[in-house]
Amino acid sequence: MIKEYFGFEKNNTTYSKEIIGGATTFITMVYIVVVNPKILEAAGLPFGASMVATILTAFFGTLIMGVYAKMPIAIAPYMGENAFIAYTVVKVMGYSWQTALGAIFISGILFVLITVLKIRSWLANSIPLSLKIGFSVGIGLFMTFIGLNDAGIVVLGVPGAPVHIGNLKNVGVILSVISFILMSILMIKRVPGAILISILIVTVLAFIMKVTPLPDRVFSAPPDFSEIFLKLDIAGALNFGFISVILTLFVMAFIDTIGTLIALAMKANLLNEKGELENIERPMLSDAVATTLASLFGTTTSGAYIESATGIEAGARTGFANVVTAFLFLLCLFLAPLFSSVPACAYSSALIVVGMLMLSPVVRLNFEDLSDVIPAFTVVALMCFTYNIGIGMTAGFVIYPLIKLLIGRVKEVPSGLWVLFGISAVFYIFYPY
Repeated sequence: MIKEYFGFEKNNTTYSKEIIGGATTFITMVYIVVVNPKILEAAGLPFGASMVATILTAFFGTLIMGVYAKMPIAIAPYMGENAFIAYTVVKVMGYSWQTALGAIFISGILFVLITVLKIRSWLANSIPLSLKIGFSVGIGLFMTFIGLNDAGIVVLGVPGAPVHIGNLKNVGVILSVISFILMSILMIKRVPGAILISILIVTVLAFIMKVTPLPDRVFSAPPDFSEIFLKLDIAGALNFGFISVILTLFVMAFIDTIGTLIALAMKANLLNEKGELENIERPMLSDAVATTLASLFGTTTSGAYIESATGIEAGARTGFANVVTAFLFLLCLFLAPLFSSVPACAYSSALIVVGMLMLSPVVRLNFEDLSDVIPAFTVVALMCFTYNIGIGMTAGFVIYPLIKLLIGRVKEVPSGLWVLFGISAVFYIFYPY
């Protein structure tokens, strides 16, 4: 019955593939359990309570995406949006974290409404193939850059040379390179669970070589999170001066989710012959509900995670993989010390390898038509070099229709894309530079 519900036969998958895929996704994104609370500490949210809110959001969001949307795409609080709340809204603009959570709740409700009204799916299906290809390639290179930086292979540079090679004599960096080579060999040989096997082997090596300490304990009781649960200030967020914050949160999450869903669906071969994701309202409604729940639990905007590509590469094709990922997140309530001990040198290579594999749709781009190539290139370049997925996507939504208009091919621009053009233009006006 479970196989029929999730469509195992249709997607040519098995329990073992789904379990390995779900576990791989979890391992590559479990860092959020610690990183998100650390960032939100700057906004005044207590670490322990915030960690519980992060775990519960990831559990419910990922489970809803798996059971309702039946897709192998995990959900958790977004990186970027959390920093925007902590450092810009609270630290710079001076608003309370309670008011910020109120704004997140409002944006979540807006997401639910426009999804139920099928406005989001209409807009998503208005995105031309060249931009969809740009999203996949851009997110792939973005993931690769994150992986290289986490591994210590690429580090921050100096003015005039923003990045440069890391210290290859460092044991952690050496283990990262070993992880990359091991993972590559296992994948070339098509060993099932290659990514997860590599992560586990290098984690053990990191413990042995004392690159990362063994956890001082395996089990821990969940911290009390009553001090942030349902503490959002919706009335405060409805203040006129807060509209720019709500708009920024809304557009950032709206754009990130569309691009990430399309890129991951392309990676999992879930797009139809028209390049569209069927029943796209379901995954979109899943992330909308997750964002609403996140604000109630006491954390920031949530949505689809690009790290899900590692699970997809490991074999995940249905929502059953998400069920596995969700319950592994739930275990973090009691096993946080164990899961958070997996070092970056072990999982960073997964981001690098899968980022490479996400470049494959570029062969479908018509390089003879520069009016398609230039917007796609703009997406890729700005995603990577601004370190912001949303910036790259919105730039594509602006450049594509403008170029088509100025060369006299405006009929090629779907009406929905003009709406995305307007949303993106407003985003750049209100963005807190």
